[in-house]
Amino acid sequence: MKSILKQILLRLAIYLPLCLLIVLSMFFYIQRKTAKIHEYNQSQEVYFKKYTGNLKQHISIPLQEAGLSKEETGAIIKKLDSVLNMRRLAPRDKYLLTLDEQDNFKMLVITKDFSRYYVAKEGQDLVAGISDISVQTRTRFAKGKITSSLFASMQEAGLKPGFIVDFTDVFSWSVDFNSDTRAGDKFACYWQEDYTIDGQTLNETILAAYYDGLAVGKTYAFRFEDEFYDENGKFSKKMFLKSPISFRGVRITSRFSYGRMHPILRIRRPHLGIDYAAPVGTPVESVADGVVIFQGKKGGFGNYIEISHPNNYVSCYGHLKSFAKNTHKGARIRQGQTIAYVGSTGLSTGPHLDFRLRQGNKYLDFLNNKNRSSAVREIAPTQREEFNKIKDEYFKILNKE
Repeated sequence: MKSILKQILLRLAIYLPLCLLIVLSMFFYIQRKTAKIHEYNQSQEVYFKKYTGNLKQHISIPLQEAGLSKEETGAIIKKLDSVLNMRRLAPRDKYLLTLDEQDNFKMLVITKDFSRYYVAKEGQDLVAGISDISVQTRTRFAKGKITSSLFASMQEAGLKPGFIVDFTDVFSWSVDFNSDTRAGDKFACYWQEDYTIDGQTLNETILAAYYDGLAVGKTYAFRFEDEFYDENGKFSKKMFLKSPISFRGVRITSRFSYGRMHPILRIRRPHLGIDYAAPVGTPVESVADGVVIFQGKKGGFGNYIEISHPNNYVSCYGHLKSFAKNTHKGARIRQGQTIAYVGSTGLSTGPHLDFRLRQGNKYLDFLNNKNRSSAVREIAPTQREEFNKIKDEYFKILNKE
């Protein structure tokens, strides 16, 4: 037995190094083979360069900046024009340009509205086509409390700047977000949005909202047939907006007064209007429907507009940087339409809007007269049941804990 064991150990001592040598040889062989395969695969990979952005300039500019020649750029644009009217492109539209490792053109994709328009290199030829974007719809809800400013508080609730402006527009006739907001005020909104499968939000439509403020109380807005009504079914729109500037962080720096110290002339004189301090270029909106009766320069007011409204009212806007299109004398203006932009022309110490309202020859304190209703309009009796059903549903959503 001992002799047999001794023979086995002797053989292991002879063949074990040989076996280990064979195993190590196979291991290094496999490693070298794997490395070569990996190196081969890498050499076969195609690397693409991608350039993307919004069309704030003509599409030919980013194409040439990426290194494409004028001739190739012209051919690509001509092919794209066969599926997309280039004059319809807007700054918000997006492009994606793809080149290969040698900077050869591979594909251009333009995303506009709910479609993608593309031009691609196929062999030596260019091909073009259209691909529709899959759009889905969902409803969302948000609520919160004012801690610093409405804008900052709504952003903390996950709302985007454009949506916040839409929210303030809903209450333009009942809340002045430049002067009526207080810490502790509450808000809630329920809306519908369209989105793509990659998560891009396309449209947001407010269905219902409320603003609960210390200065204004709790005011509701319910969408019904593309207009907003309060909880009693009354039309939210009034003759005057609460402010000629939508909420954008502006502030009132001077109020209606018969004896204000003029900041430049250093004498006491009446200031029969409201000063809204705002950055240069901030849009100024007409507070009511009307007709332009003056547009141009007017003494210390600098660039200036007057708009005539029903019931002998006239609204006045001074120190403007410039005027919006279609605001010439005689032009018909809609309530909320942008008519000009904040500036500092005339006798002005800084960028602001001097806003005034008069009836006949008498100037009025706008902050004390801005709630005047144009007419009482309510839900028609034949639609009351349908409105109440929608309102009750929205009411529960807005006030849920």
